[in-house]
Amino acid sequence: MYSTLDPETKRLDCRKEKIAVPILKAPPKQPKTTVVQLRLDDEARERLTKYAEFLDCSPSHVVTEALKHVCQKDKEFQSWLSAQHTKTADATTKGESFQLELK
Repeated sequence: MYSTLDPETKRLDCRKEKIAVPILKAPPKQPKTTVVQLRLDDEARERLTKYAEFLDCSPSHVVTEALKHVCQKDKEFQSWLSAQHTKTADATTKGESFQLELK
């Protein structure tokens, strides 16, 4: 929103502008990571690449933040997750890599 003074009426002219703001933000610093390998179809790969370019960040950051966003918004998943028993403390430790194949 911005205001300007109209010289003829001496009144403030207030207008709202729509500003495009990306949903995800670029990372402030490099977090500890785990390597995950996944398969994407061509369209998903292209969108991932373009969104990372748009944010000026890595595709890894886009995937990480998108997953956080989806998990936070999905109430059914949150309910399911809270009902799960901790089978293992952590299947992998930080910095250890594993492969995840999505089909």
